[in-house]
Amino acid sequence: MIKITLPDGSIKELAKYSTPIDVAKSISEGFARNVISANFNGTTVETSTPLTTDGSLILYTFNDAAGKKAFWHSSAHVLAEAILSFHPNAKLTIGPAIDNGFYYDLDLGDETLSEKDFSAIEKKFLEIARGKHEFKMREVSKADALAKYKSENNPYKVELIENLTDGDITFCDHSNFTDLCRGGHIPNTGIIKAIKIMNVAGAYWRGDEKNNQLTRVYGISFPKQKMLTEYLDLLEEAKKRDHRKLGKELELFTFSQKVGAGLPLWLPKGAALRQRLEDFLKKALKKGGYEMVVTPHIGQKELYETSGHYEKYGEDSFQPIKTPKMDEEFLLKPMNCPHHCEIYNFKPFSYKDLPKRYAEFGTVYRYEQSGELHGMTRVRSFTQDDAHIFCTPDQLKDEFKATIDLVLYVFNSLGFNDFVAQVSLRDPEKPEKYIGKDENWVKAEAAIIEAAEEKGLSTVVETGEAAFYGPKLDFMVKDALGRSWQLGTIQVDYNLPERFDLTYKGADNENHRPIMIHRAPFGSMERFIAVLLEHTGGNFPLWLTPDQVILLPISDKYQKYSEKVLESLENSEIRALVDNRSEKTGRKIRDAEISKIPFMVIVGEKEEQDGTVSVRKHGEGDIGTFTIEEFISLIKEEESKTLKNF
Repeated sequence: MIKITLPDGSIKELAKYSTPIDVAKSISEGFARNVISANFNGTTVETSTPLTTDGSLILYTFNDAAGKKAFWHSSAHVLAEAILSFHPNAKLTIGPAIDNGFYYDLDLGDETLSEKDFSAIEKKFLEIARGKHEFKMREVSKADALAKYKSENNPYKVELIENLTDGDITFCDHSNFTDLCRGGHIPNTGIIKAIKIMNVAGAYWRGDEKNNQLTRVYGISFPKQKMLTEYLDLLEEAKKRDHRKLGKELELFTFSQKVGAGLPLWLPKGAALRQRLEDFLKKALKKGGYEMVVTPHIGQKELYETSGHYEKYGEDSFQPIKTPKMDEEFLLKPMNCPHHCEIYNFKPFSYKDLPKRYAEFGTVYRYEQSGELHGMTRVRSFTQDDAHIFCTPDQLKDEFKATIDLVLYVFNSLGFNDFVAQVSLRDPEKPEKYIGKDENWVKAEAAIIEAAEEKGLSTVVETGEAAFYGPKLDFMVKDALGRSWQLGTIQVDYNLPERFDLTYKGADNENHRPIMIHRAPFGSMERFIAVLLEHTGGNFPLWLTPDQVILLPISDKYQKYSEKVLESLENSEIRALVDNRSEKTGRKIRDAEISKIPFMVIVGEKEEQDGTVSVRKHGEGDIGTFTIEEFISLIKEEESKTLKNF
């Protein structure tokens, strides 16, 4: 008998050579029907793998990330088989699972594959899947593996096998198809009920443009047709919410090839929205004891060599800027941290002066590859809502908790209510990856874990995901479409204070190193606004939206009354404008709806006589007639629902 420990701590005792699916059946037959993958003692295994020793077992369904990975990896095998039925001379390379689905790279030689072929391949895929073919792993000697693929004239598989160790090579078989594979599959093809080929693209072998170009076929699959339909509907909604599309329609930002790729230009409405976000955070920062600083957009190369950023980001930075002076070089700054360290070094501090909290909306520059640029989520110039807290070890936990409060305030005010906090710790098995003393790491990790627990955060722990200088807390936020984004991060750093020789005078009159906390609730203004655009679909919270009210006079006769209402609104700090175009009211309303302006005020003869306004709300229609004072109160009340004081 062997003892199998489950994630909840319970222990199942089964006969030796029992499989993960046997364990699942011992829990319940219904649960077993949904189990598609497993992990035994930290290693992914098939559900049919015989278990021969005591150990820990995790059983996965499609609802688990690891379950999806096995499902989509298995689907890649079926996709390859389906494509081979139309292109029998194609050479297979690799077919991994990705975040949403999978792909397979093939060398089609002189043949081509395009969108018109998708339907036939999908049909063949489902035909194979309905055969309920089991995925079976088998060990193969290196010599036999090489012989197989050399006989098929497949240099890609040969190259992969040559880099493997004899005794560690396995093939996966299903139906009449065989592929080189490490494992991690679902029980059989019949579990796959729905498939959609998403697109086809070119890809270089090993990602090297010097190598052959392959055909990459992307797909996604599900255990139910309904799930595929829902996913495709979600994609259509995502297209409507694409921040690049909305940014143009709402006139927030643009790009110009003459200015340069990845260098955003903020239009007046976008600049005003961005400024409101900055003012919103600055108000909270002032209450939190932060001091605003301003640093240059460049710094001497030596500055970033001292910090370690040149070594880390040198290849992703713009080339050094040379001056007429011999051997003098500057860099566009990739990070604000080194500048803030030098601000701290301006004068000596004692423990009584700490913590020092320096904040800056600092613009930084990184040379992202052109193929990686994507709207505002991946740019070459971006502004971080950066701050660095220099504190004593005794202050670390309280400062960390206060920073969590700030991040949560930002999220709550902007409608990000679904998130998980990821605690990223060092890997105790690989101490060489990190710097600093063990006792400092223990204190820092404990402070993060305790602070998160005391704040009641929903957390996951990721061992080995810490930065080289310290542990961190990353906030993984789900948007309205269920997509996960990393927004907001808090990091503990023992490295830069050491590199910049930062000190403070302790109560013992000796010099000590401060601890440095990096934090950015927004992350970058560009990326945050892009995510916020897609999350809200452009329907920003009322306190943030560029134009809160648009006045729609039904004819030129009521222009003067419209101006009077406009003045009253502006005197109450309500952002409003008048649509005085010679258009029909219906057209003006449609245009205001497209522009996502929250309130439309219709102004005509009756409103002028009564000193009132007729109000429509975006997406809802008419909500009634109000006095100007009542309407102002309505807007202020609506604002206060989402914008709380920090």
